Amino acid sequence: MTPTTSRFYGWTVVGAAFVVAAFGWGVGFYGPPVWLKALHDSRGWSVGLISAAITTHFLCGALAVANLPKLYNRFGIAPVTAMGSVSLALGAIGWSVATAPWQLFAATLFTGAGWVALGPAGVNAMVAPWFNRRRPAAISLAYNGASVGGVLFTPLWVALIGWGGFRCATVIFGIATIAVLALLSARVLHRTPQTMGQLPDGDEVYHGIGTNTPAAAAMARAPVARLWRDRAFLTLALGTALGLFAQIGLIAHLFSLLVPVLGASAAGFAASFAAAMAVLGRSLTGWFLPSHADRRVVGALNYGVQVLGCCAFLAASGTNIPLLLAGIVLFGIGIGNATSMPPLIAQSEFARADVVRVVALVTAVSQASYAFAPAVFGLIRDFTTTSGGTAVPLLFVTAATFQAAAAWVYFSGRDLCRRRAPEAIARAG
Repeated sequence: MTPTTSRFYGWTVVGAAFVVAAFGWGVGFYGPPVWLKALHDSRGWSVGLISAAITTHFLCGALAVANLPKLYNRFGIAPVTAMGSVSLALGAIGWSVATAPWQLFAATLFTGAGWVALGPAGVNAMVAPWFNRRRPAAISLAYNGASVGGVLFTPLWVALIGWGGFRCATVIFGIATIAVLALLSARVLHRTPQTMGQLPDGDEVYHGIGTNTPAAAAMARAPVARLWRDRAFLTLALGTALGLFAQIGLIAHLFSLLVPVLGASAAGFAASFAAAMAVLGRSLTGWFLPSHADRRVVGALNYGVQVLGCCAFLAASGTNIPLLLAGIVLFGIGIGNATSMPPLIAQSEFARADVVRVVALVTAVSQASYAFAPAVFGLIRDFTTTSGGTAVPLLFVTAATFQAAAAWVYFSGRDLCRRRAPEAIARAG
């Protein structure tokens, strides 16, 4: 195949995926916690009711994301992304105009289904066809849009709701989401390496991904017929679910835990700093991850860093500011890699034809898990808070335990692919 242009188009796709991730997470992931307060203040509904709607939003997304590969095969990535933006925008407006609980829960069907097309599985599907050797760097850059969405969109939500009300804010965000993502879908995401006459990574001659690398061996494997009986898939899905359960649960409560010590303004800055650390951690991993590295080990070490962060929170005892900041740095560095490492592990362990399906199902399992995390951590916090208002260590112990378990599950799946397909390894190496 001879390239039709000297400029490799894959990085343009990565830029588009970055913007998609910013809108997807900024509206579909970081939006609902802000909407909770807006609905509680304007409708008078209980926090428990609105929290149940947020859980339903994520559960609907878990069901929808499992079907993304089928939708991509039938309609293509660009149309599905455009329709996802429409569904998310209409659903967000539905949240703002709901006057009865049943209407609120009906709106979660649209937001849940819409945001997953713009979330982890969707972004991976956009980037994966364009990169083999340089996929870690491409994935890390595209997924950084999620962190940027959290940093920028959360204060924008608060500002717009304060300025024009909840309904006005959702209409503005909805129009912007549809307009920007429909344009990207029509102008960028509809193109493929085949239609552009290009090869992955911008190669003029196919170079693969290194004959002695795990990813090269994965390309030599046959697709897995039954993923739910495959131990490599199960350990990847379970490890990711455990890690994200701990991460999402702690993130949901971290801001309010920091306020008594740092004050509201400084606590907000600290939360943004954690997001910045997520960008840094993901970027460093993406750009400097060796091609021969065991990606499960890297993923497990990432959770180990977050365990150290929880230990720093514990040692701070709610009062030691330097230790609290150390906890924010260590915990924050691992936030980004928790979502970007599973697609990279899938690339190194499964046949190319399986990767999109594997990532979608891992995302579905983890999302169904972490949908309950804020509520579970809230119960732990309610039952383990002293009369003075300081949470006892069980909250951080729980997070560290889940993250340590995630690291162990990742480790337990090491070398499974080599053992199940030794002939592929022999051919590749």
